[in-house]
Amino acid sequence: MSLAHITNTPLPGIVIWTRTCLVFSILLTAAGCSNVTSAAKPPDPPSVEVAEVVQRDVPISGEWIGTLDGMVNADIKAQVSGYLLEQDYTEGSFVRKGQLLFQIDPRPFKAVLDQAQGQVEQANGQLAQARAQLIQAEAQLAVAQANQGRTQLDVDRYVPLAKQQAITQQELDNATQNNLAAKAQIQAAKAAVETAKAQIQAANATVEATRATVETAQLNLGFTRLISPIDGVAGIAQQQVGALVSPSGSPVTTVSTVDPIKAYFTVSEQEYLAFTRQFPSQASRDADRSRQQLELILADGTTYSQKGRYYVADRQANQSTGAFRLAGLFPNPGNTLRPGQYGRVRAETATRKGALLVPQRAVGELQGSYQVAVVDPQNKVSIRTVKVGERSGALWIIEDGVQPGERVIAEGVQKVAPGTVVNPKPYTPPAEAKGR
Repeated sequence: MSLAHITNTPLPGIVIWTRTCLVFSILLTAAGCSNVTSAAKPPDPPSVEVAEVVQRDVPISGEWIGTLDGMVNADIKAQVSGYLLEQDYTEGSFVRKGQLLFQIDPRPFKAVLDQAQGQVEQANGQLAQARAQLIQAEAQLAVAQANQGRTQLDVDRYVPLAKQQAITQQELDNATQNNLAAKAQIQAAKAAVETAKAQIQAANATVEATRATVETAQLNLGFTRLISPIDGVAGIAQQQVGALVSPSGSPVTTVSTVDPIKAYFTVSEQEYLAFTRQFPSQASRDADRSRQQLELILADGTTYSQKGRYYVADRQANQSTGAFRLAGLFPNPGNTLRPGQYGRVRAETATRKGALLVPQRAVGELQGSYQVAVVDPQNKVSIRTVKVGERSGALWIIEDGVQPGERVIAEGVQKVAPGTVVNPKPYTPPAEAKGR
């Protein structure tokens, strides 16, 4: 066999081994290049959002649980006993002062009124009769006085004549007796006059008593109309048509004045004492309360659009809790707020001078202590333990641990560790935090 023939003869094993070595060499070369490239290009530093520590005067707000109540709550109660005939208002609607809410059956009270008016007429008749008797008695007195005057003249004329024996003693005696009888008639007539006057007084008293009875009957008849004493929102009826109501029973309904609406809240004794130390005189306290505005945070977390004002403080602390009960007034156009609702009343209680502020998102809690991630001028991260104070909106007051102008990580703190170099970007607070 010739060499040429051997050379042109395929050798499968040798070819496969050669190809395998070639592929392995290519892979090694690629891996080597990849290692060289990776070692030459380090990873990019993580991007974080940072905020500067701001120093400024910050108003400190207090927040308390509040309960809404009507400015005036008028319980509509029956003042006479009777059956409800009709209901003349829509439950939950706004009613006006003097508007009819319920009607009690007026017929028994109308009958009593008619009877009392009849008694007044009867008493007036008795009074007129007594006055007529007085006139008659006065006339009889005048006649008796005239008769006595005539008999007195006879006596005065007969006395000198009897001395001269111009008339008999019998005639003088008759004249004297007639004069005495005339005087007795005068006394009787005077007694009749006094009796008539007493009867007039009694008749007047009867008239006044019957008039009082009429007024009472008219008042009771008016009480059958249960009207609203104020402008306000009427509640759900507690008694239905046909129910028997009485003065000793429960209210039929309640009407509340809700614009403005009252918000009750309680402050602790410590807060009260701090307030009095800040404003030691009554004048300074009144001035602060008059300028102070209250905010109301509703049950869904939204802030009520209308600002309130301080109204009144209770005269004493609650002996069980030591808290003071206060009340604020909030405008309530459209009667949106209703008595019985709960909310949180917020008010500024002090001003912190030169407070250091960071976003609340920049503060982390670990086993009861608080930490922030600070980025130095070389963009290197360090973790610091800080002492926190009050919160002000979306910011947190830092009592100790940072300096004004330093940068803290507000977003992306989970990406870093102490010593990490970062790519800082300005922190953009959420829209709701900006508005605070």
